[in-house]
Amino acid sequence: MRPLIAILCLLPAVVLAQSNPAALAARQWRQQHERAIVQELMTLLAIPNVTSDRENVQRNATSIMQMMERRGIATKLVSVAGANPLVFGELRTPGAARTLVFYAHYDGQPVEPTEWATPPFEPVLRNRAIENGGAIVPVAAAGGTIDPESRLYARSAADDKAPIVALMAALDAIRAAGLNIQSNIKFVFEGEEEAGSANLEKMLAANKDLVAGDLWLVCDGPLYQTRQQSIIFGARGIATFDLTVYGPRAELHSGHYGNWAPNPALSLARLLSSMKDPVSDRVLVEGFYDQVEPLTALEKKAIADAPAIDATLMDEFWLGSTDGRPHTLNELITQPSLNIRGMASARVGSTATNIIPASATATLDVRLVKKMTVQRTLDVLRAHLRKQGFFVVDADPGADVRRAHPRVAKLALLRGAEAARTSMDLPISRTVIRTVESVRGKTVSLPTMGGQLPLDAIERATGARTIVIPMGNHDNHQHSSNENLRIQNLWDGIELMAALLTMELK
Repeated sequence: MRPLIAILCLLPAVVLAQSNPAALAARQWRQQHERAIVQELMTLLAIPNVTSDRENVQRNATSIMQMMERRGIATKLVSVAGANPLVFGELRTPGAARTLVFYAHYDGQPVEPTEWATPPFEPVLRNRAIENGGAIVPVAAAGGTIDPESRLYARSAADDKAPIVALMAALDAIRAAGLNIQSNIKFVFEGEEEAGSANLEKMLAANKDLVAGDLWLVCDGPLYQTRQQSIIFGARGIATFDLTVYGPRAELHSGHYGNWAPNPALSLARLLSSMKDPVSDRVLVEGFYDQVEPLTALEKKAIADAPAIDATLMDEFWLGSTDGRPHTLNELITQPSLNIRGMASARVGSTATNIIPASATATLDVRLVKKMTVQRTLDVLRAHLRKQGFFVVDADPGADVRRAHPRVAKLALLRGAEAARTSMDLPISRTVIRTVESVRGKTVSLPTMGGQLPLDAIERATGARTIVIPMGNHDNHQHSSNENLRIQNLWDGIELMAALLTMELK
C-alpha cells in the first residue's frame, strides 16, 4: 500500500489538473490511446538522428512534417545553405491577437552502440529503469494501459523527441473534446540543437515574419530532481576553448632530458590550477565576474523556495563534497563556471612510454550568465594566460615563435552562445506560471537552468520572450548511453501541452 503521506502529496496536482479543462480532456483521451501515442513516439525514435547524419536528419524532418500534416497543421521546411532544416508548422485561430510558438529539437547526440543495453535506434519499453533491473516488456495492446513507471529507451527519447509527440497528442485531445485554442499557434522543431544551433539565428532572421510570436515556449530539458514540474526562465550560455601548451618539438626520452626539457603536461596542470581558488572554488581570472547581471529579489526568492536537493544528489552521485560550499546547486548554476572537459598529453596506462610530451591540451567550457559576452570572456582568459607568463596565440605556433618565447599557449575558441533570461514578473510569465500550476500543482520556478539552450538566438532573431517548459525525467541519461523517458513524464507532458496550447495570453 502506498504510504498516506505520498498520496496526500499527490492530491493537489490531481485536483488542480481536474480544474483545467484541457488537461482533463488530455488525460481522458490519453487513457484511451496509450498504445497509439507510444507507438508514434517509438516510430520517430527509430529514425537515427545524430546531427551530422544529414540523410537521416532529413528523414526525421519529413516524418515530423507528415505527423503535423495528418493533423491539419500547415507545414514547411525552413533552411539555409549547409544547415539541417527547421520543421515549421502553424495553426491560425480566427480573431486571435497573440501568437504562441512551441520549440523543440529532433536531432540527437552521437551514440556509441556498444555502450547501450539495446541498440539506440531500436526503441524498447522496460518495466523500470535498467539500474533497478528493468526488463523489456511489450507495449500494451490497443486500448490497454501502460505502466506509468515503465521507461522507453532510445536516443532522444527524453531529449528531445518526446515533446513533439506530446504536442501532437495534446492537439488530438483538444480537438476530440471540442475545446477552443485562444491564440495562433506555431511550431518550430530544430535539427541542429545538439551541435550548438549554429544556423538557428540565421534561419529565424531570414524568416522573421513566418516565425514571429509573442512568446516562445521551449520544450526541452528535465523536470526538477524531486519530479516536480519546473518552469525555467533562462539558460546559461557557453563558450568552449582548446588550451594547448608546448614543450619540445617532438617527444624526448625522460631519462636523457628529464629535469632539462620543460614538460608541457606539468605546465598545463599549473596553468589550470591558477584559474580557480582551491578553497572557495571561485574563478581567479581577473574580470571573470565583472559582467554578471545580479539576480532580482524575486529570482533570489524563487531559488530559496525551491526544495532542497543537494544532499540527495550527493548521495546519488557518490559525492563526499561539492564545490562552492555553502552555496547550493540552484544558487551556483546562476553564476558563471569554468570547467575542464578533458585533458590529453601523450599516453597513459599500458601504452605509456618514458618520454617528455611535446604538448598538452585541455578543452574548457565556460558557462556564461546574462550580460556576459563570449568575446570578453575570451579576452579575460587571454589576459590571464599572459599574466602567468605565456605568449598567447590562436593558431599552432611555428618554430620561430616557440624559440622566441619560454612559454607558449594556444587558446582557440571552438563555439560560443550567450545567456538569456526572461523576467519572472512579467504578465506573460505570470500567465504561464498560473497555467502550469493549474495542471501540475505547485511548481518549481527558477530564473535559469545550468545547461545551454538557444534562447539567445531565438530572442535576438525574433524579439520574443522565451520560457523553458521541461518534460523529461531528471534521471533520463540524456547525452549518454541508455537514454530513457519515464512514461508518466510523457502522460504529464501531454496534459501540460494541452493546457498551454489553450492558454490565453494576457
